[in-house]
Amino acid sequence: MKKLSLIALVALVFWFYSCNKTEENDRFELLTGALWASDSLFVDGLDASGPGEILEKFKGEAKFNRDATGYFGSYTGNWRFAEDRTQIIITTDSLPIPLATIIDELSSTSLRITTAYPSLTNPDEDMHIRMTFNAK
Repeated sequence: MKKLSLIALVALVFWFYSCNKTEENDRFELLTGALWASDSLFVDGLDASGPGEILEKFKGEAKFNRDATGYFGSYTGNWRFAEDRTQIIITTDSLPIPLATIIDELSSTSLRITTAYPSLTNPDEDMHIRMTFNAK
């Protein structure tokens, strides 16, 4: 009886560990498994994706490669998870500081991130940015 209980306990621990590992990897697999197309790019609640707008260069496709490189519209650079995979940090030579975003939604079909980023015209104020992408 003790042997059976021990086997059941070991199996339960293994199952629990496997489930947690799968959940941890899900965000990585979801993010890297799709080619993302920009859907909406807003700053302070207004569309900022048009010609000459602040997010124009994020318009288009984004690809988060498994090796932590990628492209994000016309930017290329690196990305990484932060804060227990609830944030994505994008680093590119084209931006003065890394773009630290909060993942508001990540599924096999949708990616929505938000951030506050220093205003380029008034560094004492933040721009409130929301970007949404659909999987292609």
